[in-house]
Amino acid sequence: MDDHVKVLERIYDRFNARDIDGVLTALTDDVAWANGMDGGHVNGREAVREYWTRQWAMVSPHVEPVGFHRAADGAIMAEVRQSVRDLEGKPMQGQTHGLKDKTVGHIFRFREGKVTRFDIQDAA
Repeated sequence: MDDHVKVLERIYDRFNARDIDGVLTALTDDVAWANGMDGGHVNGREAVREYWTRQWAMVSPHVEPVGFHRAADGAIMAEVRQSVRDLEGKPMQGQTHGLKDKTVGHIFRFREGKVTRFDIQDAA
C-alpha cells in the first residue's frame, strides 16, 4: 500500500499546486474520474484536464488527505478535507457547483501502479 499512498500524496500535492500534467502522469490513459461538480465520471486523461480547467476557472478547491487505508476489495480509501474558495481565495458562501467545504472519502483503484478509477464518497 505504501507505493500507492506515495502516488496519491503526489497527486494531492500536484492538484493543490494546479499542476495538471503532474497529476495526469499518475493516471491510466482510460481513467474513470469522478466529476464532483456535475456527477458521474469523466473518462480519459484529456477529459480530466478539461474538467479541472473548467472547475479552476470557477472555484479554487484544496484537498488535504488526513488518512489512508485499504478496502477489502483492494481499493485505497483516502479521508480528505476539502475546502472550496472563490478565485480570490475567499471562503465560498453556501454550496457552489456541487462543491463545498466538507470531509469526503476518495476511493482509488490502481492498475500497474497508476490510478484507473477515482470515486467520491460522502463521509458518514
